[in-house]
Amino acid sequence: MTPGRSPVRLTAVPAPDQPDTTDALRALYRGFEQELLVPLWTEIGDLMPTQPRSRATPHLWRWDRLRRLAAAAGELVPVGRGGERRAIALANPSLGGRPFATPTLWAAIQYLLPGEDAPEHRHTQHAFRFVVEGQGVWTVVGGDPVPMQRGDFLPQPGWNWHAHHNGTDEPMAWIDGLDIPFQYASESQFFEFGRDAISEDERATPERSRSERLWAHPGLRPVAVADNCSGTPLLAYKWRHTDRALADQLTLERDGFPGTIEPGHAAVRYTNPATGSDVLPTIRAEMHRLAPGCETAPVRETGSSVYQVFDGSGSVTVGDQTWTVTRGDLFVVPSWQPFTARSEAGPSDSDSGALDLFRFSDAPIFEALDLDRNSTKGSAR
Repeated sequence: MTPGRSPVRLTAVPAPDQPDTTDALRALYRGFEQELLVPLWTEIGDLMPTQPRSRATPHLWRWDRLRRLAAAAGELVPVGRGGERRAIALANPSLGGRPFATPTLWAAIQYLLPGEDAPEHRHTQHAFRFVVEGQGVWTVVGGDPVPMQRGDFLPQPGWNWHAHHNGTDEPMAWIDGLDIPFQYASESQFFEFGRDAISEDERATPERSRSERLWAHPGLRPVAVADNCSGTPLLAYKWRHTDRALADQLTLERDGFPGTIEPGHAAVRYTNPATGSDVLPTIRAEMHRLAPGCETAPVRETGSSVYQVFDGSGSVTVGDQTWTVTRGDLFVVPSWQPFTARSEAGPSDSDSGALDLFRFSDAPIFEALDLDRNSTKGSAR
């Protein structure tokens, strides 16, 4: 057999309606191997299972441990050309050591020291930043300095120049999400270095970015400005707006009006203000709030998700794994694994008094390909 070729598998017990293993059949299979051919009948169980079988497994990362390791990296690892970012990726234990949270999604904690700059670059991977604690870093996208504060969601469509700078005297950590594994698997990625230093104007620390001044007005869009971007033109979705939207949904529910997706479960999706679609072509982002003592209905979905606990505490079950979770913890929900979440029933020390979960997923990819399926309370779509 030629090096690098895998032999055709001959099962000891032939599958139904398949021939017995004979010398002639072995010779046929050797011919397949020589011509780099594989018969479907030996592979169909792996290639076409009756339901999704994700290579990823459920896993939980504790924020306090990530934060401690990121701070240690801050003392030892510089930010600059070569490494570009002090970002530490979540590696799903079932994906062969690759820095992938799921087969399509990448997540990492990024850490920037006082006065540091993360150099400018751009890439085709769509990205976002989500801030679970702290403030003081400005991400500069296309020359527009965008402030980052707790609870802010900051999407960035692919192929935009971007850098980061910390204008305060405190370090800051946040999570990055990208579609790196998807673009890696599809062999479609590009990357380009930018300037070694951003301009003094771009090192400014405005309270609002230019993108917010144009696009952050609910229900309104600028008539004179075209949206030529592949994703959202709004570069910062502020926590105060997200918090109010979630609180209003739960208040309406208590007043007897519809608004929540199930009892005690409020949720909002970040959308492109120009189109109403997802903020990024390959990534969907949402914030969920569970009122005290509430539990979500079990759900399974094609595609995978990464969650971060923004506030509060409770428990989550993914597949056959159950964990207690608190602020900052991250966990993965692989494709077609059942998922439920429950908030604590008693008094909470969270800002909202509830369990707040930030979620991002690869749903836009599956919807675009008509591969999105879900199962809620036993009903499949």
